[in-house]
Amino acid sequence: MQTVTRLFDFPYYQLEKYPLAKSLVTKSDGKWIATSTQEYVDKANAVSRALLRMGIKPNDKVAIISMTNRTEWNIIDIGILQIGAQNVPIYPTISEDDYEYILNHSEAKLCFVSCEEVFEKVKSIQSKAKNLKEVFSFDELNHCKNWKEVLEVGSDTSNQDEVEALKKAVKAEDLATLIYTSGTTGRPKGVMLSHNNIVSNVISSEVRVPFETGGTALSFLPVCHIFERMILYLYQYCGIEIHFAEGLDKISDNVKEVKPDVMTVVPRLLEKVYDAIIAKGAALTGIKKKLFFWAVETGLKFEPYGANGWWYEKKLGLARKLIFSKWKEGLGGNLSVMVSGSAALQARLARVFAAADMPVMEGYGLTETSPVIAVNDQRNKGWKIGTVGKIIDGVEVKIADDGEILCKGPNVMMGYYKDPEKTAEVMTGEYFHTGDIGEIDTEGFLRITDRKKEMFKTSGGKYVAPQLLENRFKQSRFIEQIMVVGEGEKMPAALIQPNFDFVREWAKRHKLELGSNDDIVKNEKVIERFQEEVDWANQEFAKWEKVKQFRLTPDVWTVEDGHLTPTMKLKRKPIKEMYLELYNDIYGH
Repeated sequence: MQTVTRLFDFPYYQLEKYPLAKSLVTKSDGKWIATSTQEYVDKANAVSRALLRMGIKPNDKVAIISMTNRTEWNIIDIGILQIGAQNVPIYPTISEDDYEYILNHSEAKLCFVSCEEVFEKVKSIQSKAKNLKEVFSFDELNHCKNWKEVLEVGSDTSNQDEVEALKKAVKAEDLATLIYTSGTTGRPKGVMLSHNNIVSNVISSEVRVPFETGGTALSFLPVCHIFERMILYLYQYCGIEIHFAEGLDKISDNVKEVKPDVMTVVPRLLEKVYDAIIAKGAALTGIKKKLFFWAVETGLKFEPYGANGWWYEKKLGLARKLIFSKWKEGLGGNLSVMVSGSAALQARLARVFAAADMPVMEGYGLTETSPVIAVNDQRNKGWKIGTVGKIIDGVEVKIADDGEILCKGPNVMMGYYKDPEKTAEVMTGEYFHTGDIGEIDTEGFLRITDRKKEMFKTSGGKYVAPQLLENRFKQSRFIEQIMVVGEGEKMPAALIQPNFDFVREWAKRHKLELGSNDDIVKNEKVIERFQEEVDWANQEFAKWEKVKQFRLTPDVWTVEDGHLTPTMKLKRKPIKEMYLELYNDIYGH
């Protein structure tokens, strides 16, 4: 049995141990098209042979920019890595400027794009990308070479010996990929991850997540992000069929078609699913409505391992039978576990989905740590709601004097590409500085309390942790996004993007006439209603932490308009600049 030491070993391991008829499955023209493990390996070899004929050598960089996750991405990935070249995945939604910066900084020689939209963005800066020789598309486009031409060039197997020799030459500690972080400030940094960084993380995570061989996964989080990418290798390692969703807008359809056993999620998605379910419950009447909200209330008190006692478990059993079974059915009916990462998961969501028999295992990590540092595990008492689980094997965490989480292990990056200064800022000795504040409890569970970079001091010298406040406030159905401000000011305040759909629904129920978003955010009645939500959320915080004032913003905060990073984190500086008038109005500047 071959052992896995490099990323391209995963499909071969699967071929030897669990050859699947449906290894990778993508929907095309309304049909799910499956690629077997054998075909996956064969096509990856064809890509490797073609790349060599196209002049790609070990250590050359090849970029992939895809709007959705798809079979082609994985085939190209393995084809690039096998010859000792490096894969540079790029977020499709970043600006043309950032495309240009990353393509030039990485010196990418080729670029694979998914579709017309991405191709147009690349084409607009192609003349400025100094090293870029060719662009290929996965979709059939009129004026762009298709990736099938690459397979065609590689169909002649006469240089397979050269591929084999290069594969042998790739070592575990060699660079595998450059992942440009979608920094909330400044230019993206190229995180250098070796084969061993990611492979070690896959193998340590495998003992933590209960994935059953032969199961089915639905993949939709961007594969250009290390979280989903590591999980895709993990699925391959466990012999799990991977189905790629058509996109975020089609998730609910795809979930029903694929009926996955497992999927990875981000808290934002779970919030949206939860809000949609609650909205349906609110539309019920009479006894049905009472039962629905009784079940939700029961669910929100959930504790793992029967900690609430037999009477609670009895009620939970009834709630599952009457109400929660329908939630599960709505998500395909087979979902046995979800893994959540990239941002803090509200405890209420962890509780209610667990009550609905679809437990969410929250984990924690960064691009620089390939990514997993800690993750919850239902088995062996390894799950505690409100924590990110226990540290995975082989990784060491220590808490610095100021509370910062420091990490050491085979998963820690090689450094930032071409940037020794930035690397030195986050690496002291063998430890990587995560920039997060946390604590480890007596049972070994890690809890994240805030982002060090985001904590601020008011003019009264009190520290405020904005993420804690924001997470609490976002439990309100009125609030879609919120950013707590107040650095150097006399008090904390907030900029809030209302959930406009919900506000309109609320207005209709109260026979209130509302016009455009601009009218909504100035409407006295609306502002009064938001004040109630703010007062309610404020109760949990100390006097100096409470949000004393807020302003509503008329725009929907999006990745495209620069409010959010591609992983849906707030871009604090740009948001403050966009709403400087509102900010100044709060503080009377």
